[in-house]
Amino acid sequence: MENNSVYHIPVLFNECIEGLNIKSDGIYVDVTFGGGGHSKAIFNALNNKGKLFAFDQDEAAQRNAWKAPNFQLIAANFGYLKNHLKQYNISAIDGLFADLGVSSYQFDEPNRGFSIRENARLDMRMNQKAKLSAYDVLNHYEEEKLINIFKHYGELSASRAMAATIVSKRAVNPIITTLELMEVLKHFAPKFKDHKFFAQVFQAIRIEVNQELEVLKSMLEQASDLLQPQGRLVVISYHSLEDRLVKNFMKRGSFDGNIKKDFFGNVQKPLNEVTRHPIVPSEKEIELNSRSRSAKLRIAEKI
Repeated sequence: MENNSVYHIPVLFNECIEGLNIKSDGIYVDVTFGGGGHSKAIFNALNNKGKLFAFDQDEAAQRNAWKAPNFQLIAANFGYLKNHLKQYNISAIDGLFADLGVSSYQFDEPNRGFSIRENARLDMRMNQKAKLSAYDVLNHYEEEKLINIFKHYGELSASRAMAATIVSKRAVNPIITTLELMEVLKHFAPKFKDHKFFAQVFQAIRIEVNQELEVLKSMLEQASDLLQPQGRLVVISYHSLEDRLVKNFMKRGSFDGNIKKDFFGNVQKPLNEVTRHPIVPSEKEIELNSRSRSAKLRIAEKI
């Protein structure tokens, strides 16, 4: 299998593979398999003693897998990283890669409801078997909960008024499609910045539907436990909420940015940064793949 650029164009491809510092006989995990582009490069760098485990909860992504004795695709959310690896008697790894967010395929597939450009039923589930959808969030959540979602996940200043408008509208008729949602909220969109506004709205709802930040925190903690000394953690994020969690965890070993010290004043953290500042795509990469524009790559090594 080659890189499936139809499903998803691998972002910061060379920088990620170099950042993993792959040992040919090592054990590696790609928690966001997607089109398999990064995974295939990791796999190709291994010998027959090396192993690659990949995670993806999206059935569409699972179709991109290939068969090999030392490759295993795990059809699951990466929030359960340790439990699934334990089934394969894996308790330590040499590197973990994560390309967070929504794949190009998920954005471009109209019926998934991720894109502001397509009119589709409000869905936004990365796992199509999950019960909670964007429809449920918008039509059944209490007003206060909607306020918190727009405020904290979308960083939207009009979150209170937006939530009130949604509750008022859904009392008359349920909000069923992405276009209906945008119509309900259109007067909150700043002039000439409506695209960014709706991207933030959709981001907020999507994060809630998939519990993305909580799952990310769980994965980072599990990854730091699993990594061997000098093992690498390589993470691409696409918005400030994700990047802040990754940055704080790599820099300080906490998600709130607070430094923990032991009795003797030694900083308690599991990782050291390999790159002090995030790696971002070149102008050429952005030109070839506009969706890479907001990507930030951070790399850390287990102490």
